[in-house]
Amino acid sequence: MSANPRLARLLELADKGPALRAALAEEAAALLMDWPADCPLEMRPVFENLLARTAREVDSATRARLRVRLFADRALLARVLPREDAVTPLIAAAREGSGVVARLAETLGLDEARATEILNEETGEALAIACKGAGLSRAAYSTLALLACPRAQASERLSAYDRIATLDAARTLRAWRGASSFSFDGRAA
Repeated sequence: MSANPRLARLLELADKGPALRAALAEEAAALLMDWPADCPLEMRPVFENLLARTAREVDSATRARLRVRLFADRALLARVLPREDAVTPLIAAAREGSGVVARLAETLGLDEARATEILNEETGEALAIACKGAGLSRAAYSTLALLACPRAQASERLSAYDRIATLDAARTLRAWRGASSFSFDGRAA
C-alpha cells in the first residue's frame, strides 16, 4: 500500500464518526512509531496532527494506551498527546481516602479490579511498575504509596520505584491491560 492510500484509509476512518476514533488514533500511533520506508517524511506532520486531534476525542483508557504505545518516542508523545494532569486528582483521592481505586484505574487505563490488586500488593512493586509505566513521577508514586497504602512498610515500598526500569514498566503495564489475570512478579499472567 502506498503512502496516499494509507492516508486515505485513516481519513476514511476519521469520517466514520466517534465510534471509530479509538481505532483511528491507535492506527495512526502505530504508523508513526513504525514509519514505513515507502511513506514520505513530509507526510509525518499530517499523521501527527491527525493523531493529536483524534486523541482529544477518545476516552481516557484509549489515551492511556496511546501513551504507552508512544512512550519510546517522548518527543512525539509530547507533541501529539500533551500530558494531562492525572496526578493531582489521583493524589487528592488518596488524601481523601475515597475514590482512589477509580482514579488509579482511570489514570492507568485498567479496570477497577486490577487497580485494587495493584494497591493491595504488599511490596509496592506493582504500584511502582504501574506508576512508572504510566509515566508518573517518583514524587507522585511516593505520595500515592504512602497515602493509599499506609499499612505497608514505607521504606520498602518507596524504594520499589527506583528498582524498576522505565521501558520494562511500560511493557508490563501494557501487558497488564491486555491480560485476563495478574501476576505481580512483573509479568502478565
